[in-house]
Amino acid sequence: MSTSPVTPTVVLVHGAFADAASWSGVVAELQSRGVPVVAPPNPLRGLACDAAYVASVAEQIDGPVVLVGHSYGGAVITVAGAAENVVGLVYVAAYVLAEGESVGELQGRFPESPLGASLVQWAYPLPEGGTAVEVSVAADAFPSVVAADVPADVTRVLAATQRPLAASAFTETAAAAAWRTRPSWALVAGADRAVNPEVERFGARRAGATTVEIEGASHAVTVSRPAEVAALVIDAVRATR
Repeated sequence: MSTSPVTPTVVLVHGAFADAASWSGVVAELQSRGVPVVAPPNPLRGLACDAAYVASVAEQIDGPVVLVGHSYGGAVITVAGAAENVVGLVYVAAYVLAEGESVGELQGRFPESPLGASLVQWAYPLPEGGTAVEVSVAADAFPSVVAADVPADVTRVLAATQRPLAASAFTETAAAAAWRTRPSWALVAGADRAVNPEVERFGARRAGATTVEIEGASHAVTVSRPAEVAALVIDAVRATR
């Protein structure tokens, strides 16, 4: 595949309880195909804040951009995708919000996954003073809830290096729904126990996304099935060149 100026740059946006290294296998697959790719950090401090940051990353890239969001990263790209040079959206085991909808509201349409009962709370300081709440996944629950199809030694590292999500991210509403004006693709993780697969299917249908489902894939599908995730991203790149 050519890396000419008209080939979109792929921007990979990780979700909660992860960092950009969760995309390592996908990055390697895309680079092997000559696809330009970057995986910036997602601040995980709230939907408006995170979307503004990701949009700023996209806007500073010369040429078109395909945004790819995993999990909560899907909510982020839904808003950040309004950036002028974004030409496509790819949702990976992700929340696909409507304008004015929150992650909590979308989740609330369907039976709760085991994730909610597995979260632990922490406090973090605010710049203006005081503290706010952030959440992460309890280490003993992380393997079964997040990464059931990932080797145990890798899962232990993922649990230890997870980045917490500001609790406010569950209630902030989306200021935009970029899938209304951009083509979208979606990957449903069939055995996801962090985000109910029905949440993923519903969002994909509502967005009119080209959808694939991987049976038996856990929420950590970017780690366990990087080639299949990359294949969908490449489809999006080809379609938006």
